[in-house]
Amino acid sequence: MAKRVGVDKWLFAVTLLLVFIGLAMVFSASAVMAKERYGSPYTFVMKQAIWAAVGLAVMTALMQIDYRKYNRPNVVFPAVAITVLCLLAAFFMRDSHNTHRWIRFSIFSFQPSEIAKPALVLFLAWFLQDRMESIEDWRNTILPAALPSLIFIALILKEPDLGTALVCAGVTALMLYLAGMEMKYLGYAVLGAAPILYFLLFRVKWRRDRLLAFINPESDPLGKGFHIIQSLIAVGTGGIHGLGYMEGRQKLFYLPEPHTDYIFANISEELGLIGALLVVGLFVVLGVRGMRAAMLSKDPFARFLAFGLTSTILIQAFFNISVVLALVPTKGITLPFISYGGTSLFIMLACIGVLLNITREIE
Repeated sequence: MAKRVGVDKWLFAVTLLLVFIGLAMVFSASAVMAKERYGSPYTFVMKQAIWAAVGLAVMTALMQIDYRKYNRPNVVFPAVAITVLCLLAAFFMRDSHNTHRWIRFSIFSFQPSEIAKPALVLFLAWFLQDRMESIEDWRNTILPAALPSLIFIALILKEPDLGTALVCAGVTALMLYLAGMEMKYLGYAVLGAAPILYFLLFRVKWRRDRLLAFINPESDPLGKGFHIIQSLIAVGTGGIHGLGYMEGRQKLFYLPEPHTDYIFANISEELGLIGALLVVGLFVVLGVRGMRAAMLSKDPFARFLAFGLTSTILIQAFFNISVVLALVPTKGITLPFISYGGTSLFIMLACIGVLLNITREIE
């Protein structure tokens, strides 16, 4: 059969719909807060709209660029090196809430950890494409493949940002498994990481308090358990049909960061179970189309690249929604395409652009 001349229209349409929903819900969730803080209800949504426009333009451009151009050492290694430098540079910037997650200029700022995710996928796709036959060689294949991931994770944990570090770890594990790595090596990695996770979760006070609040939020309803309880109230209040767009109450200084980390709670409250399932369904469709591109690609590099980019989006969406529903402890992870955050939106749309170019090659 001849090569396809068009991109995956389902993937393209779902992405546009998620961005549109995101802009609508960012405005709903942030209007009152923006008016209170900055005097205009449009402050956050206008910034997000600018990032969306730039991101969609870049997505459209990357749709036209042959993904094979990235399958070169002179692209892969600079991408990894620049990411490491950006992660290091963040520590020399002024901190925000005792974290070093941002590189800030006068009118522009971005999160290097967002760049780390596609850079990691790119490296693993390039490295693993011709090493599937030697995937059991831990010294020459598994360890070198995992090394950039370990460096990224260490720097991201230092920011600190455990959620993004877990996303990077999850994507690395899945891509190595796709390459044929036996589960025993994943077990070894979990055993090796267990003491570090124990220290991070139980020896760092604010994380331990957050974990205890997750287990029993009612023990401190006005303190550590406040976020979880307010999120569940928002989800429960929405019912089947929701309170109506712009009619949510929990965003009125009850929900923490209702336009970023907890925007899915606002969706559930205003649009109800129907709206929440619609958003989840869109991510399912995106995942199916992305994985379809990966499985049908005959080029190993394209297969790994499509699989890694799709997995990154799905893992991040899973963590965000799970936090809102109190299925996992609170983590500062945004909902792709929907939460307020220019760097995240831009990077996710760029990833979709690469993924859409790969779909052109499916027979």
